[in-house]
Parts: sequence; C-alpha cells; structure tokens
Amino acid sequence: MMEIILSILLTLLQLLTFALIGRALLSWFDPGGQWAITRILADVTDPLIAPLRRVIPPVGMLDLSFIVAIILIQVLERLLRQALV
Repeated sequence: MMEIILSILLTLLQLLTFALIGRALLSWFDPGGQWAITRILADVTDPLIAPLRRVIPPVGMLDLSFIVAIILIQVLERLLRQALV
C-alpha cells in the first residue's frame, strides 16, 4: 500500500516538473498569459513558485525560482525513491 502511495507521489512530482518547464517555455511565447494553457499552468505552479520568488530575486531577465523549484522537486523525488528501497 505504501509503495502505491509513493508511486503516485512520484508521478505527481514528475507532472509538476513538466508543468514548471512548460510554463517557463510558454512565458517566451505568451508573456502576457493570454492563452488558456498558460493560465492553467500558472494556476498549478504558482503555489510553488510564488514563495520562492519572494526569497530569490531575479537575475536580470532570468527568473531563478523555476530552477530552484525543479531542484527541490528532484531532491524530494530522490528522498521518496530511497524510501521505496
């Protein structure tokens, strides 16, 4: 039972990583957030990105909060995978 829950969590973390990457890529093509998919990805990823943006200042035009969020997700995934073993 615990393995199933951990597998679901790992899948959700991977989907969140893809959502973050998708949002970052779409910000180049739709910076105003007019497209529906851009707004959906923003709604999904904002709870993770917003607190990081308050702590991590942007470097020029580069928003490092996305990179930090992906690194944090990867660390969490590794910890969960170690719990499976």
